[in-house]
Amino acid sequence: MVGGVAGRDRCRVDLSVRSDLRSRGRQRGSRGPVPGRIDGNRCLVKAALTGPFVSPNIQSCHFVDVIRREEAPVADRRTDTAAPAASARRRRQGGTATAYALLAPSLVGFAVFLVLPILAVLVLSLFEWNFLTDPEFVGLRNYRDLAGDDRALQSIGNTFYYVLLNIPAQTVLALLLALALNSKIKGRNAFRVVYVLPWMAMPVALGVIWRWVFDPVNGGLNRFLGLFGVDGASWLNDTAWAMPVVASVNVWQYTGYTMLFFLAGLQAIPAELYEAADVDGASRTHRFFAITLPLLRPAMLFVLVTSVIGSFQVFDTIHVMTAGGPAGSTATLNYQIYLESFTQRSAGYGSMLAVVLFAVIAAITLLQVLLFRKRTVYDFS
Repeated sequence: MVGGVAGRDRCRVDLSVRSDLRSRGRQRGSRGPVPGRIDGNRCLVKAALTGPFVSPNIQSCHFVDVIRREEAPVADRRTDTAAPAASARRRRQGGTATAYALLAPSLVGFAVFLVLPILAVLVLSLFEWNFLTDPEFVGLRNYRDLAGDDRALQSIGNTFYYVLLNIPAQTVLALLLALALNSKIKGRNAFRVVYVLPWMAMPVALGVIWRWVFDPVNGGLNRFLGLFGVDGASWLNDTAWAMPVVASVNVWQYTGYTMLFFLAGLQAIPAELYEAADVDGASRTHRFFAITLPLLRPAMLFVLVTSVIGSFQVFDTIHVMTAGGPAGSTATLNYQIYLESFTQRSAGYGSMLAVVLFAVIAAITLLQVLLFRKRTVYDFS
């Protein structure tokens, strides 16, 4: 301790500043300590302290400049703390208002073009309407009639058949192409563009072209097979071939588009995982099933959900190539909705089929999300 202290408490000063404080005391003309009266207030010491120095019983501090600090009135402290809080609250409110203003156009479009049409279809499915007379409320009669409608039930079966033909082939081919184009091969950027080009074309135009290709008389495919003495089938007029042909066109058109998502997922996988697998002597097959496929789960979920929804909603290719024939073998549920609503002029029954289609898609999408909810994460921390 330095100097004497009146009373029981003392102010402890860092020894490194003791000499400086003594010299300052001598300059003031005093050989002894320089006391400072603080009258019970807290003292702020302008030196590095080795321990606590504030005590309610301190009477004086030696070799230390003591500053008298007046306590701010309670009302002033409340004002000082309330002002920043109010300002922060106003900023938050302003940010929320700005966010809603920016989201308003999208929310309005979502409500007008999605929510309201869905509600309108739900309501219309309870009516019978031929576009000419006033709608007649029939309750759940349209839903009860579905059980005895062979054409509608056939269209539901055709839809699932089309999905089973399309989704596995499209997904597997897209994944194989992504794996090939993710490797170091020459011209891979050009191949990526070429594979995506069919997706950029209009489905109606492609349907016209492929209808000519599969034409049984003048089609390009049968003419090509004739060069080898092979008689081509009546592709679009045969109930056994019509749906596979339509599904193959869809696979050809959308495989490149699906490949892009798998390719993005592959490029997001850390290379360190494959390097570690190589060190451990893992084969390509083991690396694919242990590293690649688990980490592609998010991309796989997105691809399957969007592909299944698109397959259930197929219309233009079928309308151009087969018009639902032959004998209704290619009439999917979405195409049957068109036939019932605009050919048979039964808007209520067509709306009921649309509700059924919506429920089927929602159920399958939920099932896919539940199956793929488990994610594989490798922590490098």
